[in-house]
Amino acid sequence: MSGDATPFPQDSAEGLDGAAAQAPDQAEATLASDAAEAPAEGASPEPPSADPEQRVVQLEAQLQALQAEHESLRSQYMRIAADFDNFRKRQSRDQEDLRVQIACTTLSEILPVVDNFERARQQLEPQAEEAQTIHRSYQGLYKQLVDVFKQLGVSPMRVEGEPFDPTLHEAVLREPSEEHVEDVVIAELQRGYHLNGRVLRHALVKVSMGPGPQGGGGAAESQPSEHGA
Repeated sequence: MSGDATPFPQDSAEGLDGAAAQAPDQAEATLASDAAEAPAEGASPEPPSADPEQRVVQLEAQLQALQAEHESLRSQYMRIAADFDNFRKRQSRDQEDLRVQIACTTLSEILPVVDNFERARQQLEPQAEEAQTIHRSYQGLYKQLVDVFKQLGVSPMRVEGEPFDPTLHEAVLREPSEEHVEDVVIAELQRGYHLNGRVLRHALVKVSMGPGPQGGGGAAESQPSEHGA
């Protein structure tokens, strides 16, 4: 075996160089051909029409679709906003009603104490100086209680001489009267109260039946009456 390397033929070397030079050109041509044949990713399968009038029709249809979608979303938003506003108002009314209900319940429990103050104030007639001092202290406590009720919006009803009103009064007695016509309150048996314009407690009253059957005869015996006489 000879130690000298056998040289490549000159034609073969030139052939390899030529193939290497032609390979990039063939690859670029193949890529360009594939790009021309394959549609772009995400592109519409139907390309826009080349006719301007048809293109305008397509754009108008898209605009109408977008306008319809806008109106639908706007209507949904308006309904949600109206529902939320109604919910907020309803919650506010419920909270106010609950507050008034709690106030009415609490104050109704305290009203009997006020009644007892009223009765004691009418019955006590202190003579001695010490008793008068205690009486003045008692009157001061009563006035303080009345002032607190006023601050809370509680006001007493004035019913004597007023026409009977079943929404304000509860008639427990009816009797003939020469001084008052029928269905007029002639006496207050238990004071009624308002709370910010609402009836906190109905007034217990005596109601006139008008003149007696003999027109000026003696007063007839009082008769009990049901509520709303």
